[in-house]
Amino acid sequence: MASSDQDLVPVLDKDGVRLTVDDAIATVTLTNPTKRNAQSPALWRALTEAGRQLPGTVRVVVLRAEGKSFSAGLDRQAFTPEGFDGEPSFVDLARGADAELDATIAEYQEAFTWWRRSDIVSVAAVQGHAIGAGFQLALACDLRVVADDVQFAMRETSLGLVPDLTGTHPLVGLVGYARALEICVTGRFVAAEEAVNTGLANLAVPAGQLDDAVRDLASAVLAAPRDAVIETKALLRGAQDRTYEDQRTAERQSQARRLRDLAGVGD
Repeated sequence: MASSDQDLVPVLDKDGVRLTVDDAIATVTLTNPTKRNAQSPALWRALTEAGRQLPGTVRVVVLRAEGKSFSAGLDRQAFTPEGFDGEPSFVDLARGADAELDATIAEYQEAFTWWRRSDIVSVAAVQGHAIGAGFQLALACDLRVVADDVQFAMRETSLGLVPDLTGTHPLVGLVGYARALEICVTGRFVAAEEAVNTGLANLAVPAGQLDDAVRDLASAVLAAPRDAVIETKALLRGAQDRTYEDQRTAERQSQARRLRDLAGVGD
């Protein structure tokens, strides 16, 4: 990252979310440290908008947060009768029709889905608390680099809810069903060492080195040809849903495309 996030003119800066772009690297920053970057429907809409505003030049998206905590999760104001200004409260949503509630949750989930697009590699830089929705936002990214003070926790079940912001699929994929179940139903904290050992995090570093570690990882991703990265990401993303033989076929097809492209031969 050649320029500091603060030195760049934001493409988007609203509702606790700032998007800046420096050539092939975009940075999405959570910007409400006084509330430990607690999340709200407005923030989720801003995250969705950030994904839609990414220029085509972007290859790596870094997700980071200001302050000591990555995100303390859902703002508890959501559970009050008044909710957020201009928003239906969760109490009101619960009293509505099933189709309306489903559509609303689906809209919230959009803030968490675009990070795994095939044309980008997303990297979450996580420090301090990443709880509930904060944990799920980190899980939405392809890769996670954590500070040694990180504290992941999935607290939804403890509140009588379930994780519903797309975090369950990547969590099971990373740590397996049994550990994912235990993490969710106990709501316990997962610290840096366990996160790395179980695959939740790719790397743990001292907090003061977090930005540099993410910068180095982004540079390493950019060193590989873009089309090869896109093909490899698609190949790996689909591996869980394919049989061994189907994956062999997918490998051959992907490699054939790469060889033809490198040789300048059309399909």
